[in-house]
Amino acid sequence: MNPRRFETIFLDYDGTLHDTLRIYAPAFRKAYAYLVKTHGAPEHEWSDKEISQFLGQTPSEMWDQFGGDLSDEAKADASRRISEDMERRIRSGEPRLFPGTLDVLAELKRRGHALVFISNCKNYYLKAHAELFGLDEYFDRMVCSETYTDIEQKHDVLGRVMQDFDAPMVIVGDRHHDIEAGRHHGIHTIGAAYGFGSQSELAAANETIDDIHELLERV
Repeated sequence: MNPRRFETIFLDYDGTLHDTLRIYAPAFRKAYAYLVKTHGAPEHEWSDKEISQFLGQTPSEMWDQFGGDLSDEAKADASRRISEDMERRIRSGEPRLFPGTLDVLAELKRRGHALVFISNCKNYYLKAHAELFGLDEYFDRMVCSETYTDIEQKHDVLGRVMQDFDAPMVIVGDRHHDIEAGRHHGIHTIGAAYGFGSQSELAAANETIDDIHELLERV
């Protein structure tokens, strides 16, 4: 076994541990059809690739990217519908983690790493997934951007949490938010190239992995 390189591992969730598109894509398409019908949004056939670009973003970032002339009321209405549909799908057991994820988390925990769940998701989403997969068994702390009402960006969330954990540290994620958060605080970054981010988003990562199992050899 390789000697432990990092005491604390910050793990993004969607696109790093969770194959999010399975529940997000149908919820998004349903909400967008509602926007077309009731709020005058332009008709558009959203591909999985297009939708995947919204994963890992905060709600405000997502709406800024494609919301166009939609009113704040319409955006809030659609956000609520997406959340409700996803929560229903979570409760009915539709989500899937990437194959082997829980085994990898269990081994990392066994080796003595402190594991921290850090995501741009909402509180309901965190709690629902924790219940579904028993994530509390693996993580020392679970936080998301909505955990703190005064901050939203992932690098700010990381800054608030990392002071409670031991160095050396690493953050693992599939989007530019994760890599930028790590670089902002001067900690090692590992890009999850199998997730939903583009190659350019992970270009600044210290290293990348193509499968969750590779993490066991890198940390």
